[in-house]
Amino acid sequence: MLGDCHVKPQTARYRPVDLGRAVGLSAQAVRNYEQAGTIPPAARTASGYRVYTDDHVRALTAYVALIAGYGHRAAGEIMKSVLGDDLPTALAALDTAHVQLHRDRETVERVAAAVVLLASGPPATLDSDRPVSIGVLAHRLGVTPATLRKWERAGILAPARSRTARTYHADDVRDAELAHLLRRGGYPLQHIAAVIEQVHAAGGPGPLAASIDQWRERITARGRAMLTGSARLADYLSSST
Repeated sequence: MLGDCHVKPQTARYRPVDLGRAVGLSAQAVRNYEQAGTIPPAARTASGYRVYTDDHVRALTAYVALIAGYGHRAAGEIMKSVLGDDLPTALAALDTAHVQLHRDRETVERVAAAVVLLASGPPATLDSDRPVSIGVLAHRLGVTPATLRKWERAGILAPARSRTARTYHADDVRDAELAHLLRRGGYPLQHIAAVIEQVHAAGGPGPLAASIDQWRERITARGRAMLTGSARLADYLSSST
């Protein structure tokens, strides 16, 4: 039945199961998407059965492709806006996702550069055998001592104590350097604490360096999926005008 789409555009009729098969979904998933407003509503037969058309095939194809690139939440917002004749809102959602992708790409490159420095050990300007005070470390990073204390409360740093004063050893400096770069990349403190925990569990920044390529690959894959999703959405918009 689906093979007739190119022969009789807008005239073919599909059941939910037929529409689902076109994109690898179940009939129930198709009905759920319709109820959620992410594909156009179906016509009904006299017996109450749903009837879909080629327009639904294109809409569902666009939605599924958008999910792969933009995620369920953004894809839903985009399709609902399109179906509600609010193209500016749909385009704004696309723009926001691309801005975030660019931000993620910049972040991974910053982290990659940081890992190279961290893997080489403490900077030459610091004596790796002597701990530094909170004031020295804060000055080095260009942050305030209050920021370092906040990172400590979040579980990112765990400095030793000399009487009542905090002292930061080489590993603490390394953690602070990495935390600073991740924070500049926009990561929340909880995420940074998890990264630091992974570095500790693995015994250093080496495993983090090994994951950089995988991180880049995921960003590239997401970028390609976003291109595909945008293309399918453009196809649907062209067919609907």
